[in-house]
Amino acid sequence: MIRVRFAPSPTGYLHIGGLRTFLFNYLFARHNKGKIILRIEDTDQKRFVSGATEGLINTLNQIGLDWDEGPYLDKNILKEKGKYGPYIQSKRLDIYKDFAQKLIDNDKAYYCFCSEAELEQMRQEQIAKKLPPMYDERCRRLSQNEVAEKIKNNQPYVVRLKIPEQGTVEINDLIRGKIQFNYRDVDDPILIKSDSLPTYHLANVIDDHLMQITHVLRAEEWVSSFPKHIFLYQSFGWTIPQFAHLPLVLNPDRSKLSKRQGDVAAEDYLAKGYLPEALINYIALLGWSAQGPLGRSGSAHEHNEMSGNHRQEEIFSLKQLIKEFSMEKLQKAGAIFNLEKLDWLNGLYIRQLNDKKLTNFCLPYLINDGFIEQNGQQLIIKETNEVVSLGWLNKIIKLEQERLKKFNEIGEKTKFFFTDQLAYEPNILIWKKSDSAKTKQNLQTIYDELKNLSSQKFTTPIIQNILNRLGQDRGMGDIFWPFRVSLTGAESSPPPAEIAEIIGLEKTLARLRVAINKLG
Repeated sequence: MIRVRFAPSPTGYLHIGGLRTFLFNYLFARHNKGKIILRIEDTDQKRFVSGATEGLINTLNQIGLDWDEGPYLDKNILKEKGKYGPYIQSKRLDIYKDFAQKLIDNDKAYYCFCSEAELEQMRQEQIAKKLPPMYDERCRRLSQNEVAEKIKNNQPYVVRLKIPEQGTVEINDLIRGKIQFNYRDVDDPILIKSDSLPTYHLANVIDDHLMQITHVLRAEEWVSSFPKHIFLYQSFGWTIPQFAHLPLVLNPDRSKLSKRQGDVAAEDYLAKGYLPEALINYIALLGWSAQGPLGRSGSAHEHNEMSGNHRQEEIFSLKQLIKEFSMEKLQKAGAIFNLEKLDWLNGLYIRQLNDKKLTNFCLPYLINDGFIEQNGQQLIIKETNEVVSLGWLNKIIKLEQERLKKFNEIGEKTKFFFTDQLAYEPNILIWKKSDSAKTKQNLQTIYDELKNLSSQKFTTPIIQNILNRLGQDRGMGDIFWPFRVSLTGAESSPPPAEIAEIIGLEKTLARLRVAINKLG
């Protein structure tokens, strides 16, 4: 059975790149009826962040991705499932210690007593000679008596792996094909640190073996460590899993995706109102294409860089992704994180929501932005203290459904519904080549027409007919534009007739009077 793992370090948020790694592991496992394991690699105590494991699990749960083995939350209590645990590395320290000792006993590893000062001096001397900084293996040449004496004197040490001094190793990567390394260029990696904790190199190899991992899908930043891990497997005499090193997720300028150029935490995107389904769909397209790396639409790399040229065939449910996914369709080149494309996808998913779901998603943002207060079952406009119905809110939100890219935009786009104090300059009431006097006259005419309507007849079709009739005589722009601005204080909004019906006859007339007065 295929068994894969996602093994993050609890150092903070779930990075978009980490989410992509989990997703590809998940899709590969589910496509092949295999298992996916969540393992927490928390042996780097300097970078450990309390609560990060729980945060990561919560984020994966919100996105709707599950796993078969590993830690999970049961009523906010961290528990584990699966027969190969513990799945948190800090609970497995004795296992790593025992295996490290076996490597030492079999002359595959050695004690290194070099201090940080000695290592830094070594590094500076190599840089001065224009040599690649590497450990010079001086402790590898210590006699057994010298080692025993240093240990007896409690001299601090680390344990290093004995990489062969000569020869090459050729390794197959499921994405990149054959990769060859010269052992001469590979440093002797530290396996056990001076604090007795294992490094990633040792712990992940031991855990992958004991947890019977068959395939390792991980970021390409680990390619340089590939020969070290292969030699570790060989030193233990273990079967080597198949490896696939995933391309990096890049900023538009092709630098590595980083906080400096925008949000990189998956939870930030959820908080902004990106739907989990859209996020999964988009993340899957970062380095994967249903047509393969050289499909009919060009390379996946090229397609990710396209802006504005989005294709319906890029829409995938999770079920469809599982069906379509294969390792052969992964690309080698870095994948550009295109926020415009994510917005397009999310907007598409938003437009497919029914009224109830749409309102339920948007309401928390209206509350958080200070437009609405919720008092039990009552919804209240904060500024005016008016009680409103969920149906009234739904009409407002429905107006913006076609324009929404993410839910946190809803407050800014609909704020004119929740205030009677619109702040705008008089000049934006004037349509293109029109003037103040003409605009004022047109607004007065609209006012005179609408004030004769009863509240019952103040409906979108009737208002629209009046505006159309006036527009045919005076110019559509000269009628619709100033009416829109007078109702919203904005240059962009949904159709003004629909807005007018929602805010009602009284407020529509009041806003028209304000606009007329602004024009002098």
